[in-house]
Amino acid sequence: MQNKEIIALLLAGGQGSRLGVLTKNIAKPAVLYGAKYRIIDFTLSNCVNSDIDTVGVLTQYQPHELNAHIGIGKPWDMDRINGGVTILSPYLKAERGEWYKGTANAVFQNIHYVDKYSPKYVVILSGDHIYKMDYSKMLDFHKENNADATISVINVPWEEASRYGIMNTHEDRRIYEFEEKPQNPKSNLASMGIYIFTWEVLKEYLIRDNENPNSSHDFGKNIIPMMLSENRSMWAYRFSGYWRDVGTIQAYWESNMDLISRVPDFNLFDPAWKIYTFNHVKPAHYIGPNGSVKKSIVAEGCMIYGKVKNSVIFPGVYIDEGAEIEDSIVMIDSVIGKNTFIKQSIIGENVRVGNNVVVGVGENIVNKLKPELYHSGISVVGEKAEIPDNCRIGKNVVIDTHITPEDYCSLDIESGESILKGGECE
Repeated sequence: MQNKEIIALLLAGGQGSRLGVLTKNIAKPAVLYGAKYRIIDFTLSNCVNSDIDTVGVLTQYQPHELNAHIGIGKPWDMDRINGGVTILSPYLKAERGEWYKGTANAVFQNIHYVDKYSPKYVVILSGDHIYKMDYSKMLDFHKENNADATISVINVPWEEASRYGIMNTHEDRRIYEFEEKPQNPKSNLASMGIYIFTWEVLKEYLIRDNENPNSSHDFGKNIIPMMLSENRSMWAYRFSGYWRDVGTIQAYWESNMDLISRVPDFNLFDPAWKIYTFNHVKPAHYIGPNGSVKKSIVAEGCMIYGKVKNSVIFPGVYIDEGAEIEDSIVMIDSVIGKNTFIKQSIIGENVRVGNNVVVGVGENIVNKLKPELYHSGISVVGEKAEIPDNCRIGKNVVIDTHITPEDYCSLDIESGESILKGGECE
């Protein structure tokens, strides 16, 4: 096995529960994004564009869709004999199975995989953020400082700093303190969850952490504080580009809407930094004689006979005559019926919306069952759900996956209500 200077470990096992029905059946990194991609494509493409050709993808929650999407890594030129992309799921060890108990434990359980390549450095990445980053520049910074660990940070608004892990640094960027979601932060340098470690140092700490029964086995909660307490050489690498954690319904919707600005904050069309993904191999999209598209992204294979404005439309979507889609996301192979109006909504994969339907209008009342998830005025329809003809749906409504017309107690779904599979009518 050829030695590698650096390999990547991509943590992609998160449930992403704050995305609600969008992650009911798939892991957060596999959620569709930007009319063509899945969230994990951005981190994988960063690896390719940074000349990192060996990536272990650590999966756990609902991994099937993610595993099928990555396959042997061909879209990212990672279908290679030495290195490439490898799916690393929990497996039976010493006659017992063991789930990953935390981010650090996930890496600990794959020490053997890393040691196969004898790397000097390991970059730990999250599979659920939207950004472009050249990891080779971060590695250069790590080497220059003879660091044991380098953590990528970004300036966040002061009023949001208490939501993040905050790195406090000296003027030379050496980290002296880490605060997890502090009430009164000393700085606004938020950890991006991107770490470069000198492998032999990290390996030592992973082994020690695993022996601690009181540990959460997490990088932010355990490994980084332990290294800081022992005065290891730890440095903050400042990143200044677009970076978005799309972990909530509102953040996910807003980030997709960012793509269709006249001058987008996040440019998908940059030939110098391509985002690679699986090709759906569909014909070119078609806009009918009465159809129109304004300030939107429309993927291949779509047939648009109605009107689309300020929206993101995925491959294979059919929008019938008289239908209007505004400020919305419509995912793969969904069908929108005649004279239907959809505003500020997320429509999942393979959804069937009937004729004369209205979605996303009315008073902005938070969802009654899950107000912490659905509160920003966005209604969400899960994959393979059906919405019957003449249905009227308000704001912050969630429609479960695989809902059929028989599951509706009424055709008038007020703002804040939910249609759940197996739910009972009052």
